[in-house]
Amino acid sequence: MLEIEFTIEPFIEGAPGKHVTAAVAAVEKYGVVVDFGPFGSTFAASQSDVAAIVSSLLEAAYGNGATHVSVHVGPQE
Repeated sequence: MLEIEFTIEPFIEGAPGKHVTAAVAAVEKYGVVVDFGPFGSTFAASQSDVAAIVSSLLEAAYGNGATHVSVHVGPQE
């Protein structure tokens, strides 16, 4: 399993916009649970699913007004 951490901008504390909520929903459609944090969010996925999930995340974020998305992928601790 891999851990994926992502941050979507613009960042508005306490009021995530559609660019964030749509991206989280896109990830959750794969049956994974997103740990939604104040500065970054994380989820775990199998290596074989990561590319498709991250692609959906990016499409949803940018399709709803994101200006920047940071994604970090590494082994799950």
